[in-house]
Amino acid sequence: QVQLVESGGGSVQAGGSLRLSCTASRFPNSLRYMGWFRQAPGKEREGVAIIQASGAWTYYADSVKGRFTISRDNAKNTVYLQMNSLKPEDTAMYYCASDGPWSLDPRDFHYWGQGTQVTVVS
Repeated sequence: QVQLVESGGGSVQAGGSLRLSCTASRFPNSLRYMGWFRQAPGKEREGVAIIQASGAWTYYADSVKGRFTISRDNAKNTVYLQMNSLKPEDTAMYYCASDGPWSLDPRDFHYWGQGTQVTVVS
């Protein structure tokens, strides 16, 4: 079992920035991906960004490309999501997930955190 704990959410004005962190109890498979996903009220959970174990490969949803950056510090078992130029439509619960493939489909990931709320006000 893997425990994931997110932090860093909050309320910010449009155009502002937030940095989310996700600390894992362990990284179960050095070949798999970790990722950030989000779910807005009344909408399905969607993929935001994923990162390969070494950090060499990343992939972003078109809606956040150029504004969000995913990174990881394996020495700290932590993955980050730097979010810049935030928009009201970025408002959602953000979840960290691990042990997935090259995919932004939430169904492909096995371990999940409890989520951290991000609210962007205009």
